[in-house]
Amino acid sequence: MDLRFGDSKPTDEERAAIDTLLGPPESSWEGADRSDADLRWARGGREARERRDLLLPGLHAVNDRIGWISEGALDYLCRRLTVPPAEAYGVATFYAMFSVKPRPATVLHVCTDLACAAAGASELCAGVEARLGLGSGVSVERSPCLGLCERAPAALAVKAGDPVRTAVSAPATVERAVLAASAPDSAPEEPPAALAVPQAGPAGREELVLLSRVGVVDPASLDDYRAHGGYTALRQAFAIGPAGVIREVTDAGLVGRGGAAFPTGRKWQATASQPDHPHYLVCNADESEPGTFKDRVVMEGDPYSLVEAMTIAGYAVGAHKGYLYLRGEYPRALERMEHAIGQARARGLLGDDVLGQGYAFDIEIRRGAGAYICGEETALFNSIEGYRGEPRSKPPFPVEKGLFGKPTAENNVETLVNVLPILTMGSQAYAAIGTGKSTGPKLFCVSGSVDRPGIYELPFGATLGELLDLAGVRKRLRAVLLGGAAGGFVRPDELDIPLTFEGTREAGATLGSGVVLAFDDTVPLPRLLLRIAEFFRDESCGQCVPCRVGTVRQEEALHRIVERTGADAASDIALLREVGRAMKDASICGLGQTAWNAVESAIDRLGAYE
Repeated sequence: MDLRFGDSKPTDEERAAIDTLLGPPESSWEGADRSDADLRWARGGREARERRDLLLPGLHAVNDRIGWISEGALDYLCRRLTVPPAEAYGVATFYAMFSVKPRPATVLHVCTDLACAAAGASELCAGVEARLGLGSGVSVERSPCLGLCERAPAALAVKAGDPVRTAVSAPATVERAVLAASAPDSAPEEPPAALAVPQAGPAGREELVLLSRVGVVDPASLDDYRAHGGYTALRQAFAIGPAGVIREVTDAGLVGRGGAAFPTGRKWQATASQPDHPHYLVCNADESEPGTFKDRVVMEGDPYSLVEAMTIAGYAVGAHKGYLYLRGEYPRALERMEHAIGQARARGLLGDDVLGQGYAFDIEIRRGAGAYICGEETALFNSIEGYRGEPRSKPPFPVEKGLFGKPTAENNVETLVNVLPILTMGSQAYAAIGTGKSTGPKLFCVSGSVDRPGIYELPFGATLGELLDLAGVRKRLRAVLLGGAAGGFVRPDELDIPLTFEGTREAGATLGSGVVLAFDDTVPLPRLLLRIAEFFRDESCGQCVPCRVGTVRQEEALHRIVERTGADAASDIALLREVGRAMKDASICGLGQTAWNAVESAIDRLGAYE
């Protein structure tokens, strides 16, 4: 491969950041000083290309140390990995958290998405920008959802250096956000994860299954986790064998909790039965749907449960390596999961001989960098492999050719932690929770105009009204958004909808990942819909025409309607319907197929723009 590099050179600090990750270069072919021996033959090209998957960690290494990625740093990283610079540039510019242009070492991300918008994000941004003007050494960036919806409005400060320092301000005020950006080490500590679980008090604790340990165990203590039932499920898995685990998961009726609701047992069986090896397990912890934060709470409050669940899933599908793809906007979850994985490895619960059973399994964390589309499983695989996070066409499906072209089982955090109670209580007892077609407990992310926002655990079949009664609706309810930006609105007179996959489908709505965003009559609905359209335009990967063009046309039409600059709102609504149908029918992945859902439901169910 004839790679063309520019003349820019990395600084010593940029070189050190990359060498810390990859090790020192062995020859000038990788960027070391040239010797006579290097002129005689090329070495290491094949080995370097096999490390293409370290491109994303390498970009993180530079961005974390410097605050942005220069041409010299990008070229040096490309030399080390034998990646064409044009391809690496395409990857670096794909993610919102990276910058290829100079910027201050400190970046303050201020969330402007749905829950935060309803909580005054615009005023917060204006105040912060006024306080942190030019010359402050802080770059203020308006950000999509930071996954802190229960404490809206939210801000995340990232200060580059060795090590990189972060500070979360939520609920944020101008003063708190400025403090987090100016002195992240002095910012107040985040509240414990248990505060995001309103049911964790004495009244609701007995009913919890998935969240029973959040706020009870010390998230840093493996011994505390084991004292509260931890690793009982893994021992049961070893007792019944991989086929027995898959049978239990299948009999329990567990389906994916990320929105697609595909039967987990079928996915695991299809992966396990593939003759091609190795097999991989991928945990999708890149929850970027506006209004979603359940996976974050689980990882922050009960990290060992995910480590145990991933080990069981890997055992069931015949995988010896698991990847945890974690949102780049979750610094505390990253810290907790790194500690939990390290402790499990040190105690023989990960590694070459898990629990002395002769089974080898380990977990590697890969950080996302701000791309909603990477929640789609095949886009996630591309991201891990060091390519742009663009979805792949199916078939082949991931169970046949997934990560690195090998059979792969991909599940999100909530789906995986459901495996623990299935094995400890038995599939029949688990299936008795919920309804016949939607079994088990479900986590709901409730935020917006409610008194007690947070994660709620209810059995499938509870109604929307019952959930909102627990959360306490403020003022007069205007609408409820189910499923996040990719979901749909329901009216206040439709609160008897059962919260099941089939119940919401029959009602013309969607359960999605469990987002429940309540809006009272003080929230300007047209502006909210415009924000949803802006979100999809920004997050479209641009690979397919229906989504790339359709999301732009949708936003333009809504701008004309909201700002009353168009000739006729009715013609713009007709255009929205036509564009929406095209996106739904012809887009490659779920982003384009669902980008019109919320706007359509607001027009048809809520009478928006009438």
